Amino acid sequence: MANEVLYEVAEKVAVITLNRPEKRNALNAAMRQGLWDTWRRFEADDTARVAILAGAGDKAFCAGVDLTEMSVDRRGVPPANFMPDLGRNIEITKPTIAAVRGIAYAGGWRLVQMCDLCVAGSSGRFAITEALVGRGMAWAAPMVHMIPPRVFLELMMTGKPITAQRAYELGFVNRVVDDAAVMTESHVLAQSIIAGAPLVAAAAKKMLQAAMGVSAEAGLRAAEAIFEPVYESADAKEGPLAFQEKRKPNWRGI
Repeated sequence: MANEVLYEVAEKVAVITLNRPEKRNALNAAMRQGLWDTWRRFEADDTARVAILAGAGDKAFCAGVDLTEMSVDRRGVPPANFMPDLGRNIEITKPTIAAVRGIAYAGGWRLVQMCDLCVAGSSGRFAITEALVGRGMAWAAPMVHMIPPRVFLELMMTGKPITAQRAYELGFVNRVVDDAAVMTESHVLAQSIIAGAPLVAAAAKKMLQAAMGVSAEAGLRAAEAIFEPVYESADAKEGPLAFQEKRKPNWRGI
């Protein structure tokens, strides 16, 4: 794994850190490969149930793609495997949380967008800046399901940033806290997820994607199929039993 991406696990939470603070954690080739390796490691890691994606330093979560490297490469249309895009070119069945301090611009916004949840510090700033450098932002298409269309269009056309508080008001950010509390709050959120059954969390992710852009009836039918194995699981029996015995459930993910 590249040194540009760090990975550590404690109390069932994997912390994945973008580690180029001197470059505002801009995505160069080594970091993009490191993210491929790290996400695969997390998915296969039985000791980790939730991942927190963070940026090293206090100035930037991620400033986007390394434009200096891109200008040398003279890259046109990014290939499908340019970087891991959770749920599109790599499957991550476990919950993911973006922990944002400082700027999350362009590809940095993309990294937040692909995570399931987001905790942002008061210094958080989000922008889709591609219009300012003549690049495309096809990756941002899922945002039409996350924020109002006219707000989304303004963000794409102007490249101007919004604050973490504004992103929270739009529903893109789950929680806004002081910068010093971002990682603590992210861990609290992760442990809240871990308290529930892992099969339910994985199915909830699938249901959200299946229900987007379809009728209510189609979404319901998809959800019923997704949750059928959850209803039949050993954990579905363990949960009520633990409630009856007044103890914490022993989730096994089966």
